[in-house]
Amino acid sequence: MVKSSRAKRMEKHHARHKSGAALNLVSLMDIFTILVFFLLVNSSDVETLPNAKDLQLPESIAEEKARETVVILIGEVDIIVQGTPVTTVDEVMARGPNETIPELRQALLSQNDRVLRREAQDEVAGREVTIMGDRDIPYNLLKRVMRTCTESDYGQISLAVLQRSSEQLDDLQAAR
Repeated sequence: MVKSSRAKRMEKHHARHKSGAALNLVSLMDIFTILVFFLLVNSSDVETLPNAKDLQLPESIAEEKARETVVILIGEVDIIVQGTPVTTVDEVMARGPNETIPELRQALLSQNDRVLRREAQDEVAGREVTIMGDRDIPYNLLKRVMRTCTESDYGQISLAVLQRSSEQLDDLQAAR
């Protein structure tokens, strides 16, 4: 059978476009490589503190991000250093009002070798501790914990807070 020139042209056209679409994997791999490097570089900027569901941290407009330090968690029942309970809140409150906490002091001194950076071990001013406590803990208890930290040669004491923008804090204070 003889085909017309139009039929031949249409057959060539259909044969040319019949092959499937090609996916350019080089560009796709470049995009994923850039994405992986971006995530690796930016993931080290965040320091996470231990999650305590029963604690409600106070709110602040602090701009500095948390650094890796020794973490003291003051719960309703226990005082915990780096995940290990050292004493109970009731025992601390039963002591004299100006006493330090010897169990906490011992736990902090034992953390010097394990957690702190090498350069911070030698100088007292470079040693840091972060205190996580509920917003409703008694000030006397917080004061005792802070006094024990300074007597254990920790020069910088930070309090863990929830970061709020200044507008949100103003709105919250206006509502109260």
